[in-house]
Formats: sequence, structure tokens, C-alpha cells
Amino acid sequence: MANTSSAKKAVRKIDRRTAVNRSRRSQMRTYIRKVEEALESGDASAAKTALATAEPIMMRAAQKGIVHKNTASRRISRLTKRVKSLAS
Repeated sequence: MANTSSAKKAVRKIDRRTAVNRSRRSQMRTYIRKVEEALESGDASAAKTALATAEPIMMRAAQKGIVHKNTASRRISRLTKRVKSLAS
């Protein structure tokens, strides 16, 4: 348990940041899921638009430290490859 006032403030800050990070991570996963669903349905145009929406959200999450930059890049790369293979 936090004893000092600075430790109590740190706990409050951590709670706020955790809530923001949880929200951003959830949003990122939602948009990834939308791309996956479009790929499964076989709709190339829907998959392309879903990927265009998901990509900046994923990179923003990486920029904010929610996922590692390389992880976000890898996921975007793999999704892009799948969308391109569906389109052709």
C-alpha cells in the first residue's frame, strides 16, 4: 500500500494510464478483427478499407508503447500480404 503522498499520486497516475492503454489495445484488436473478418468473408474491397483503417491505429499503439514497433510492423505486413493475395 502506498504510504507517501507521491506514491499515492503515482498509483492514481498508473490507474489512469492503464485505463487508456487498455482502451487503445482493445481498439487495435477490434480493427484487426475487422480485417480478419473481411478476409474470411472473401471481400477484397472491404478487407482493403479495413486494413487502411487499422494500420494507423496499430502504428499509433506502437508509438504510444502499447505494443512494440516491430510487432505492429510485423502484423501490418502479414495482414497486407493476405489482403493482396485475396485481391489477386
